[in-house]
Amino acid sequence: MVYVYRVTLTGIKGFFRIYHVNSENTLYSFHKQMRVDMEFPQDQQILFKGMAGKDEVVARYGLIDLGAGTVDEVTLAQTVKAGVTSFVYFYDVTNKKSVNVTFEGEAPDEAIFTPTLMDIKGPNPIEFENGYVAFEDLPDEQRHLPSESDKARAKSGGGLAGLLAALDDEGDEGSLDEDIETSDDEEEEEDEDNVFEEGVEIYDGSEELSL
Repeated sequence: MVYVYRVTLTGIKGFFRIYHVNSENTLYSFHKQMRVDMEFPQDQQILFKGMAGKDEVVARYGLIDLGAGTVDEVTLAQTVKAGVTSFVYFYDVTNKKSVNVTFEGEAPDEAIFTPTLMDIKGPNPIEFENGYVAFEDLPDEQRHLPSESDKARAKSGGGLAGLLAALDDEGDEGSLDEDIETSDDEEEEEDEDNVFEEGVEIYDGSEELSL
């Protein structure tokens, strides 16, 4: 039997990892694969805190027996049988660094013998620690396409209020180009008018021109 687990970071929408794990794999083998895939440190104490629902702690699984068995003895099937619906997986116990690992059910029939990474979104957790912010996690007022931003700033002269007002205008697509074209046409007309300035003699072809 193959289980599906989703790895997430609390409060961050721009990150997840999807794993397919054989039900007979141990927590330790799952830990080793996640450590490689997400570049977790290799010299830290680890802990799987098994949860039932949001707040109920079912068991704690570590490198030493904390009452529910060690990570190299306990299989994923045993944790599901014990009622674990998710883990808080501490990949660095000392610094309290963790990810959430949620059981999402059984995968279709397939030959999975070791924990396998199936899908990813976003960089590894260390990048979020270093200040990376995903597009999904930006404040609403900062979510815009560069073209929209440039256009709005040109219309509004800058400023958040002007930016939002410009983006709310309807039917203004292409208006900047039209303004530029209108301005060019006016300049051409002015140039033509200058031909008829005072003091310039105009000939219609009927006069005799003297060289």
